[in-house]
Amino acid sequence: MTISYALELLGCISFAISGTFAGIQKRLDIFGVLTVAFVTSIGGGTVRDILMGELPVSWMLDKFYAGVTFFSTIATLIFWKRLKAFKLPLFLFDTIGLGLFTILGVQKGLNAGLKPEICVALGTITGCFGGITRDILLNNIPLLFRKEIYATACIAGGLVYITLIKVGIDINITRFTSIIVICIIRIVAVKYKMSLPRMY
Repeated sequence: MTISYALELLGCISFAISGTFAGIQKRLDIFGVLTVAFVTSIGGGTVRDILMGELPVSWMLDKFYAGVTFFSTIATLIFWKRLKAFKLPLFLFDTIGLGLFTILGVQKGLNAGLKPEICVALGTITGCFGGITRDILLNNIPLLFRKEIYATACIAGGLVYITLIKVGIDINITRFTSIIVICIIRIVAVKYKMSLPRMY
């Protein structure tokens, strides 16, 4: 198992838990929660693979993507009351998934020989699209379009990844540093209520 593969599975788990909590908050039945969790988990990676022309998409070729999503969702449904004791579990798991999938998208773009700015855009799409789809299914305005710092954190993390790669920093250090940057920006922005200017 490569580190990239492990990070992708970890991202699936994080977004599955995030989607599960979002479904629970909307009082969906178990099928509804599973659907939202699955779409949140694989949405970004699916769009990334389609944009890069990699068909069938990764979760259709590897049963572990669907497997970890399913078992993460079931485990969260069973233990959600205990997990709820942690502060803002939906936000925390969504932030972790955002960081993981963003950097994986950037990395995949670089491996395909795409230009750096396109790789950052690809990473941002990979990180954000699962959450966008989740919010649309739950009839919420996606976080990306609200006042919270969301896509901006992805772009910043992607730029850090590109910069560290260009100066020759070890790939594993680069990955984890960039993921941490995304998580810190998002957490700090929410904690201190930082946001982009609103057009009204």
